[in-house]
Parts: sequence; C-alpha cells; structure tokens
Amino acid sequence: MLGGPLDEQESHARSREHRRQRRRREVRRRRAVALAVLLAAVAGITLGARSVGGGSGGKAEPDSPAVAAEKFKAEAVARGHVALPKEIRGVHVTMSLASLPGRLQQYLAMPGLNTVELDVKDENGRVGFVPSAVPLARRIGAAAPYYKAKGAARLAHTTGIYLIGRIVTFEDPVLSEKRPELAIHTSDGSLWHTNAGLGWTNPYDRRVWKYNVDLGEAAVKAGFDEIQFDYVRFPSDGDLSLIRYPGVHSQPMSWTIPAFTQYAAHRLHPLGARVSVDVFGLSATQDLGIGQLPRRISRYVDAVYPMVYPSHYTPGEYNLADPNAEPGETVSHSLLDFQTALEGRKARLTPWLQDFSLGRTYTLADVRAQVRAARLRHADGFLLWNAEGRYDVAALKPPA
Repeated sequence: MLGGPLDEQESHARSREHRRQRRRREVRRRRAVALAVLLAAVAGITLGARSVGGGSGGKAEPDSPAVAAEKFKAEAVARGHVALPKEIRGVHVTMSLASLPGRLQQYLAMPGLNTVELDVKDENGRVGFVPSAVPLARRIGAAAPYYKAKGAARLAHTTGIYLIGRIVTFEDPVLSEKRPELAIHTSDGSLWHTNAGLGWTNPYDRRVWKYNVDLGEAAVKAGFDEIQFDYVRFPSDGDLSLIRYPGVHSQPMSWTIPAFTQYAAHRLHPLGARVSVDVFGLSATQDLGIGQLPRRISRYVDAVYPMVYPSHYTPGEYNLADPNAEPGETVSHSLLDFQTALEGRKARLTPWLQDFSLGRTYTLADVRAQVRAARLRHADGFLLWNAEGRYDVAALKPPA
C-alpha cells in the first residue's frame, strides 16, 4: 500500500536524521584518526617499509595507507607495545629456558639489553604457549605451556624491553608428521627428512603459510612487538634429489618465499606488529637455491636479520683464508653485500652475531669484534645467538 503525505513527511524526517547521524559519525571518526596519529607520533614507533605510507609532509586523506598505518601504530601503543630501539642489542631465548622460574627475568635484567627474541615455534615444531585461536597447534600436539604469552610480553614491556617472537617456519617435524599432506615427500611417497632426521612442511602450500602466520597473529595479540620468521626458505641439507613437492607449484622458489613474506606482512601489519625474516649470511652474496633473495624479500618486511656467524663461512670466502679466525672482517664483508642488496629499501638490517664456539673457542673479544663491525657498517643493531642461552653480557654495552 502506498503511503500518504504523513508517511512522506516521516520518511523525509528519517532521512534528515540519518544524514545528521552520518555526519556525527564522520566527525567522530576523523577525531579518532587525528588522535591515533598524535599518539603514534608521541610513541615514536617505526613499523618499517610496509607500514609507512608514501609522500613527505603532505596531508593524508583519512582512508589513505599513511593514516591507516599511523592508526595501527596507535593501537599497538594502546596494547602496551614497546618502541623499536634505535640500536637493537638483544639475545635469543628458547622456550625451554623461558619455562624455568625466574630465568626470563634474568635475561631482561642484563645490562645494555633492550631486545629479547623468544621462541614462539622452534626447530622441533613446538609452540611455546597454548594459543586458543590456533586449534591446529593443539590438535597436533605442538602447543605446550612453556610460558604464558601475555605474561612474557607484559614482563618484557614493564622493563622496557622490545619483544620479538621467533617462528621457525617451514622446518616443522610435528606438523609434517601429523599432517603429512602438508609435508615434503620423497619419490616413493614417504616423508622427506633432513640429515638430522627432521621433517619439513611444503613451502608452496598456503595452508602451511596460514598455520605459521596464525601463530604469529596469536603472539602479536598477546603483546609481542615483532614477529621474526626463521627457516623461511626451502631445504638446504639432506638428500635434496629425493624431494617431491605435492600439488601444483609453477611459481619459482625465488618468488615463493617473497610471496610468503608479503602474505605475512599483509596479515600482521594491521595488528601493529613489525615483520622480519632471518636469512643465511651468504644469501646476499650469491643465490643459494633456497628461495632467499634478500632484495625481493626486503620489499615486504620491516627488517632483515642475516645470520653472519663467521664459523659458517668456508675458507677463502671474501678472500679470507679462515673467516672464523677473523670474525670482524667476515661480518663486515657480509654486511656490505647486504647493504648493496637492500639499497633503496626501507627494511632495517640487523645481523645475528656469533656468541658460541664452533671450530675454535670464541671469546668476548671475538664477539666485540663482530659488534664493532656491525656498528662501523651502520647496521641497525645486532642480536647475539647462543643455543644454550649463555651470553657475554659485556658485548651488549651501548656505544660510547
């Protein structure tokens, strides 16, 4: 039935009221965006290449990528995130060590330390906490309460420590065994393993991508400031000739790994988290055939962390008779290649340095030589690696 004049008047009144409500909502939204930008400016958080919009000094529109990025930063601050240090000085902590009463507090209290990288998922496929939002981790038995994610983040932030969550990505003995359809196989259909007997998941499989990024998302929502993907590559040891990748995979390795980092950044950047990757120390010097091309990867991530451990370089590399005997020179040469590869990118360059003995006994002087080389190359700080969690604290001393 058609309405009369009164119905039309009521309809016009409702329309006017709807327009007024829309205007009020738009005003509130613009005010919220302006507040988000202000909070982000005060906090000084830098999210990196994928989180900062283009342009310099121009006024951004409310829906522009620049304003969206600032809003994400403000949300991160509201969740208690810590600002990215100008120079990272950090160490790696395993989930097993973090499970020991008081041990994480001991690391956080190390003089000079401003960053901790904590395992979210390690080389054995174990997940350090039980994420309710990632049921697959529970179903396959990967998740265990080594630590409480929110508690660890809160503890780090109350001491002013920037917290990075490490996710070992494609090497995953648990997921590959429990979900063989997601794993790398051999020519006879059995699961493929590394020389150490560890299974790998298929880097081409986007279900594997989702699982790892789901874990990263859970860590970010718990309070982690950055998610760092390790083993984000194709296998490098074991009988590679036996490998068979299930399904269709027309995309080359060298584009598959960058595509994964793009996917990870697309999901994690809106949560206010930075995204980074670990790469081999020689990946900027030569194509290692594992999909790690730093220049391509750096297009999507906020930081690249090359593992420039001198003990891992063969004699003659960089024209050094024994790179392991010249840690400072080795780190310097490797970082120079990375700086060349990342030229023009906004991704930060932060090396992993060797604080363990392999091939010979490493001393504090050796660690300091690497730190000095990183600073002379103007790297954005450094992280120390020791699988046993024993570090030369004096190496973390801030620059004079």
